[in-house]
Amino acid sequence: MPVSLSIKNAPDEMVRRLKERAERHHRSLQGELMAILEEAIGTSRPLTPDEVLAEVRRLRLTTSRSAAAMIRKDRDDR
Repeated sequence: MPVSLSIKNAPDEMVRRLKERAERHHRSLQGELMAILEEAIGTSRPLTPDEVLAEVRRLRLTTSRSAAAMIRKDRDDR
């Protein structure tokens, strides 16, 4: 059963930087926070081919060049 979490008293600068990071990754703030948590605790699993295709369509990637650029940017941001 999913549980709600909240972060209280987050500094404005931190919130601003999280929002910028979420925008770079084409995610909502909630989605970015979930991705950070999954990466931190290692619960993420490999995407299925259908999930990869759904993400490609969601991001409206149309060429391998744009996909490669996004992958490089994500890698470089780590």
